Amino acid sequence: MLVTMRQVLDEAAKGGYGVGAFNVNNMEQIQAIMEAARETKSPVIVQASRGARSYSQDNFLYHLMLAATELYPEIPTVLHLDHGNSPETCKSAIEMGFTSVMMDGSLMPDGKTPSSFEYNVKVTREVVELAHARGVTVEGEIGCLGGIEDGHGAGLDGLSHLTDPAQAEEFVKATGLDALAIAIGTSHGAYKFTKKPTGETLKMDRLIEIHKRLPETHLVMHGSSSVPKDLQDIINQYGGKLKPTWGVPVEEIQLGIKNGVRKINVDTDNRLAITGAIRKVFMEKPEEFDPRSYLKPAREAMKKVVVQRMQQFGQAGHAGDYQPISLAEMAKRYATVPVSA
Repeated sequence: MLVTMRQVLDEAAKGGYGVGAFNVNNMEQIQAIMEAARETKSPVIVQASRGARSYSQDNFLYHLMLAATELYPEIPTVLHLDHGNSPETCKSAIEMGFTSVMMDGSLMPDGKTPSSFEYNVKVTREVVELAHARGVTVEGEIGCLGGIEDGHGAGLDGLSHLTDPAQAEEFVKATGLDALAIAIGTSHGAYKFTKKPTGETLKMDRLIEIHKRLPETHLVMHGSSSVPKDLQDIINQYGGKLKPTWGVPVEEIQLGIKNGVRKINVDTDNRLAITGAIRKVFMEKPEEFDPRSYLKPAREAMKKVVVQRMQQFGQAGHAGDYQPISLAEMAKRYATVPVSA
């Protein structure tokens, strides 16, 4: 069933768990996510970046995502735009039928240049007003994530533009958004940390302070793949050349969940699983040329990762907890709570 992200995150807050948001580019990735959700009885956020929308073309990708809600009617499913770079990009996703959008005003429309606080408030509030009138959820971001994903990102290290807790509080009040992505040292991509992160590189104390200031705001952790060594090893065993790298430890994500994190973005782990499975087939069965011979194991490898994350984030078993609230009903609810001046 198609639901808004606001409803999914509200329910997660009630239950004290987090919900994985998994990026998709093609059919096999969507199938892997939905099969994992069915196996674990989990609500799920399926998200597409601008890069994914460009790669697959909007209509192909949207209808694949829509097919997921039709084939898995028992699974509360959010269709979310990841890292919208402008109000126009968000508007196009809303008009297509996405139930949630991210306006990433932490960067300018080029998706690379850090913006001003004033600009971020302006464009995020603009999207909130547009989206809430239609019942659609809005995620915003304050501070800048490190790294680059699908061409989006300033390419900075994760500690360059950390979220200021006082500014986060002001930002939420000024925009009226539903979920806030914060920068606490994480980065997009596989190369997040050169060693297992500590309090010097992953600022969980800052996350905890933000939650204390904003106890009713759903927090979002981007760049939160764990980059497991076993997935790296499979790729390198079968011809890859990944450099040693560390991701965000699951126990740190779980600490975040205890302190207001409700949405956790995961993409790199799934890419690693897919790539390792495909490389394995190519090396062990070089005579194979049917795409299904390597896409099936790739799909299964990604499903295994998603199942594990759903269990670790605590969302497993919660798919049947609630009935969907329509976009029209959500729009009515938003209308009774105006954005602060």
